[in-house]
Amino acid sequence: MIGPLALFLALPALARAQQGTLLDPAVRSLLAEELSGEIAKEHVIAITRHHRIQGSRGYHEAAEWVLAKLRAYGFDEEHAWIETYPSDGKIHYQTWQAPSGWHVDSAELRMLEPREERIVGFPEIAMSLVTYSNPGDVTAELVWVGDGSRESDYAGKDVAGKFVLATGYGGSVHRLAVLAHGAAAVVCYLDDERAAEHPDMLQYTGMWPKPDELERTTFGFNLTNRQGERLRALLESGEKVVLRGKVEGIGLESFVMSVVVAKIDGATRPGEELLFSAHLDHPKESANDNASGSGAILDVARGLRALIDAKRLAAPQRTLRFLWVPEWHGTMAYLDGHEDVLGPTRSADQESLVLANLNLDMVGEDTEKLHSRLILTESPLAVAGALDAVIADMATMVDAIDVRTPRGSRGSFHYRQVPFSGGSEYMMFLNRGIPSVMFSHDPDYTHHTSEDTPDKVDPVELERCELIAAGAAWFLANVDEPGAMALAWAASADALARFDEGARAVRARLADLAPDAVGKRLEEADEALVALGALLERVFEHVQACAPSPREDSPLARLLREQRAGLRERVGNARRALALEFGHANGIDPEGSMRGFTELQAGLERPDARIVLRRTRGPLAFDLPERALPPERAAWYSAKECPFRDSERRFALLNFANLGLPLGAIRAACSAELGFVSQADVNRFFEDLQDVGLVVLRDPSAKTPSKD
Repeated sequence: MIGPLALFLALPALARAQQGTLLDPAVRSLLAEELSGEIAKEHVIAITRHHRIQGSRGYHEAAEWVLAKLRAYGFDEEHAWIETYPSDGKIHYQTWQAPSGWHVDSAELRMLEPREERIVGFPEIAMSLVTYSNPGDVTAELVWVGDGSRESDYAGKDVAGKFVLATGYGGSVHRLAVLAHGAAAVVCYLDDERAAEHPDMLQYTGMWPKPDELERTTFGFNLTNRQGERLRALLESGEKVVLRGKVEGIGLESFVMSVVVAKIDGATRPGEELLFSAHLDHPKESANDNASGSGAILDVARGLRALIDAKRLAAPQRTLRFLWVPEWHGTMAYLDGHEDVLGPTRSADQESLVLANLNLDMVGEDTEKLHSRLILTESPLAVAGALDAVIADMATMVDAIDVRTPRGSRGSFHYRQVPFSGGSEYMMFLNRGIPSVMFSHDPDYTHHTSEDTPDKVDPVELERCELIAAGAAWFLANVDEPGAMALAWAASADALARFDEGARAVRARLADLAPDAVGKRLEEADEALVALGALLERVFEHVQACAPSPREDSPLARLLREQRAGLRERVGNARRALALEFGHANGIDPEGSMRGFTELQAGLERPDARIVLRRTRGPLAFDLPERALPPERAAWYSAKECPFRDSERRFALLNFANLGLPLGAIRAACSAELGFVSQADVNRFFEDLQDVGLVVLRDPSAKTPSKD
C-alpha cells in the first residue's frame, strides 16, 4: 500500500506525464493549420531589408512596414497603431538614457597608401559603419592600438588626429581613442574564435554616445578579421598606412523611438491581457536577431485575426496585445508611458493587468546549420507563476506535432527550459510583476554579425515557436473551470520540481564547503529553503488570477489550498533533511536551533528589517549604481569580491525589493536563487542606491525613513 506522503511525492511525476494536454485539441489543430512559418519567414526577409537602428529613420520605416501589414491583416486604427517617444540621446525614461536619433546616407573607407583600394562601403554592407557615427571626411595615418578599449593600450602611442585600428568594441574604442586621446576616427575588426573560423564576418558595434559626447562623436568602421589582419600586417611590417574615411548624412539627430502596438480585444475580460513582445531593431540584416521574433509575432497576430474573423475561433475572453519595440530603451519608454502595465499580483485595486508576457527574441534559427536549440527561459523566483508550466506543456504538445513546411528543415525539435538568465526586454515586464518567458536559441555564432542572414532562418522552427507562444496565450486567455483545475495540477508539479531543484542546489553549496565553514552557512541555507518555498507559493496566486472564478469555496480554491500545504510540507521535509545531514556534525540540534520564517514579508528573527521604497520604475540601467557613485565607491562593483558585478544579479535584488521584502528577507531570497550572499553586501547595494537617490530605505518601526 502506498502511504499518503509517498503518493503526494509521486504526484509531480504523474502530472508531468500528462504534459501536452492543456490546449483543446480542436484549437491546437486550428493553430497548426493557420499559423505559417513560411509566411513568418517572408516577414523576416522583408524586415531584414531595413537598417533598424534604435531611434533612426530606418527603424521607423520598418515600424511603418509592420503597421501596414497589420492593416492588410484586418487590424483597423483602433486595434493597431504606432506610438512614438522622443529619442535625442539626452532624455531619460526612468534610469534609461534614450539613444540619439540617427541617419546616414552613405559612407566609405579607402586605403590611399601604400596602395589605393576601397575597403568597405555603406549602405551596401550596413554593419561596416559603426552605428551612431557622425558625418565627416578624414584622411589620416593609421595606428595600431591592440584591443583599444583599455587605457594601457595607448601608452607611448601618438594617436592624435589619426585613425586607430583596434579589435575592441567600436564604441569603447572610440570613447578612449577619440574622446580621450584626440584620434580622428576608429577602425575595428572582429578577432575572436568566431573570426578565426569565419574570417569574412563583420561585427555589429555602436557608439552609444552619452549626452556630453554627442557633439564630439566622430565616426568608425567595422571590418572583417581578414581585412583587419591585413592592415595590421602592413603596419607591423613598417609600412605607412593612410586611410580616407567619409561619412555623409545627418548623423546624430533628435528623432523618435517607435513602438508598434496591436491588439485583439477580449470579449468578457478586456482589461486582462496576454502580451506578445519582440524587439524590431538591429542593423540590416539581423535576421534571427530579431527579425525572426518580429516576423513570428506578426504571423501569430495574422493567424489569430484570420481565425476569429472567419468565426473558426470565438474572440478570446481576455485581450491579446502585440508589441514591436526598440530593445531595452524603447520598451522602457513604452512602460514609462503605460504605468498600468502591471502583473496580476502587484496591486489589489488594478483595473487592468497583464497575466503573462511571451517574449520572442531569436526564434528562427535553422538548428541544423547553426548547431543550435530552442531555449525557453523561465521567470525568476521573484516573479514565479504558472506560465512556465504552461510553456512546458505547449512545448511538449509541439514536440508531438510533425511540423513541416515546403522550404523548411527536416531536423528534429530540440529545446530546453532553463532558469532565468536575463538578456532581453522581457526583463522590463518581469520588473512590473508580469510572469514572462523568453524564446531564444543558443548557441548562435552569427549573433550580432553580418552572418545573421535570412538563409539561416528556418520556417519550421519559426512555426514551432509560434505554436508554443500562441497556444500558451490562447489557453491563458480562455481558461475555464476545468482548464483552471488542469492548470493548478501542472503549476503545482512545476513548483514542487522547482523547489526540489533549488533545494538540491542549496544542499550542494553546503556540501562544497570545508567542514569548519558549514556551521556558519547552515542557518543561511535553512533560511534560503524557507524563502524558496514562500516565493514559490506565489505560483498558486497566479493560477487563481488566471481562473474564471475567485470564489474561496470553489473546487479550485480548495485544490490550491491543498497544493500550497503540500509545498509547505515539502519545505519542512527539506529543512529537516538538511539539518540531519549537516546539523549533527556541527553540534546543531535539527529540531530546535534551525531558524526560519513563516511568512516571507514578515522577515527573520534577526533581520535587517528596512524596506526598500523605489524612486524609479523598471530595472536599473546596467551601469547603475556605479555610474553615479564616487570612483572609490564605484570600484567595488568591478572587484572580484563583489557578488553583484553582473546586471542580472542586481535585477534579481531589485525584483525582491519590489515585493516589499525587508533587506534580511532579500538576502535569504537571493541565497535561494543565486547562491549565498552576505547581509553586508546586500545592504551595501541598497545603501548605494539610496545614496544616489534611486531608493529610500525605511525602517517600519520608525516614523520617518532612515535616510532620505
